[in-house]
Amino acid sequence: MSSSPSIIDIAVVFTGGLALFLYGIRVMTSGLKKASGDRMRIFIAKITGNRLYGLLAGAFATIIVQSSSTIIATLVGLVQSRLMTYSQALAVILGAEIGTTAMAQLVAFKLHDFALILFAAGFVLTMLGKSESLRFTGEALSGFGLLFFGLKLMSEAMAPLQHNEAFISLLRYLEQPLLGVAGGILVTALMHSSAAFIGITITLAQQGSLSLEAGIALLLGANIGTCITAVVASAGMQRAAKRVALAQVLFNVSGVLIFLPFIHLFAELVRVVSFSAEYSDAGRVSQQVPREIANAHTMFNLFMAMFFLPFLSFFDTLLCRIIPDNTEETRLIPAVWYLKDSALSTPALALSYAKAEVARMGTIALKMVRASMHPFVNGGPGHDAVFPYLSIIKGMNMREEKLDFLETRLSEYLIKISLAGLNEQESREVFALLNIVKHIESMGDVIETLGAKLVEKKHRLKSDLSNEGKQELMEIHNLVCNEIEQLAEGLKNIDQPDMRQPHYNDEHFKQLVEAAELAHLKRVFQVEGSEITHDIHMELINLLEQVHHYCKSIAASIPVSGSRVD
Repeated sequence: MSSSPSIIDIAVVFTGGLALFLYGIRVMTSGLKKASGDRMRIFIAKITGNRLYGLLAGAFATIIVQSSSTIIATLVGLVQSRLMTYSQALAVILGAEIGTTAMAQLVAFKLHDFALILFAAGFVLTMLGKSESLRFTGEALSGFGLLFFGLKLMSEAMAPLQHNEAFISLLRYLEQPLLGVAGGILVTALMHSSAAFIGITITLAQQGSLSLEAGIALLLGANIGTCITAVVASAGMQRAAKRVALAQVLFNVSGVLIFLPFIHLFAELVRVVSFSAEYSDAGRVSQQVPREIANAHTMFNLFMAMFFLPFLSFFDTLLCRIIPDNTEETRLIPAVWYLKDSALSTPALALSYAKAEVARMGTIALKMVRASMHPFVNGGPGHDAVFPYLSIIKGMNMREEKLDFLETRLSEYLIKISLAGLNEQESREVFALLNIVKHIESMGDVIETLGAKLVEKKHRLKSDLSNEGKQELMEIHNLVCNEIEQLAEGLKNIDQPDMRQPHYNDEHFKQLVEAAELAHLKRVFQVEGSEITHDIHMELINLLEQVHHYCKSIAASIPVSGSRVD
């Protein structure tokens, strides 16, 4: 006669099963995300103009990726990068809550017996798949098999506890709705996965250990606990992104507060909808309750979505009041100042708006160039000239984001202008402005990318440039700053009849660079320690040379009234 397993044996098997289950979810989610690539993010960003479409997009994306936390974290990122507004994200959040119920339904179908078959099929696809899409699909299928095998282990581990008085007494506490909800919140927040916790809940029900009422209380808590991922993802981000995380918290907490007093009535409704009879024995409990808990999860999230969808405008206003816009933060956010779609029907007017925005790009680039040498000449993180609470590097990164944003918006705007009826001069101006916008954005990329890389390199070396080297670099830097100041001024006065293209003394610049390089190489051979910062010194000169060449290219592209632009 075999002895019953000890609590330690049960804990070991259950913990191993839980680890496999969580790892399976991670592998499956990773495979699905790779298989869908960036298409899911683009799909969500494009389809959110209509609330109903946004709801469906959120549900569909979550079913594909099998992680509402991933989708909502993606929304936080999309809002942070201004690919969508937080108002558009609200409907997607409700849809994601619906999509996440698919996992509970699958778990309730008891696919445990097919777990290893699914894993083996996924493994074969991963190893033998000829295309990346097939291999990623195999990875997702392997994860799917692993999570069900983990559930099977957890189920087998829990089986001996059906007759354990201490365990049964513990579960009885969950019959109290508040304790059940609190338990669901705590465990889901710790696990960072509502799907994982609901999987455990259904596993308990499959062993006949959990009633429907207790299961509903736990899943209500899981809906609140899952918000922790979005809250963490939004930390340190702009206020619009934080509103996305807060919206999920408000939706889920409000839904739980609505349902909490009516758990017993809701349970009866679920039984009716699930065509369940009253339980007469433990066998029927283990057969019916898992399906009912999965159905309750789906019904709750469907109701929540349908209930809140008409009130999204109210939630929009409420979120703005709870997390109001900050004037200083708004100045950091990329935005157009002058472009107006209403002017597109009048090409000459639209062109004047585009020129004003291009001139603004030139001013932003000038601020980046002025700050670029500070970390190497003055040392330390420094403070941005306009936003003192930002370091020099953070200020440069912020402006590079603005240049990227403006390059995209201006290019789209100028192409729209080109589709209107333009005369020859206007067509040349559009073409010239497109070139200028591209060059300014490229200049920003060079400063931001190379500057950040060299600052990190300098920190690793823990060595400073020589005073002579700093003076030589600043001489070239001052010349480049003068060039870009002329350029920025020329862009501001682009429509003035007496405006002339900026002209740069290329020969003088070359002589200055050659003299600086020669003096530096002499120090490398004569002064001990100079060779340590050799690469940094030469790359900084290279950076300034690239800015100089971009200035020349932009100046040559500036359209002067009555002149021809080649």
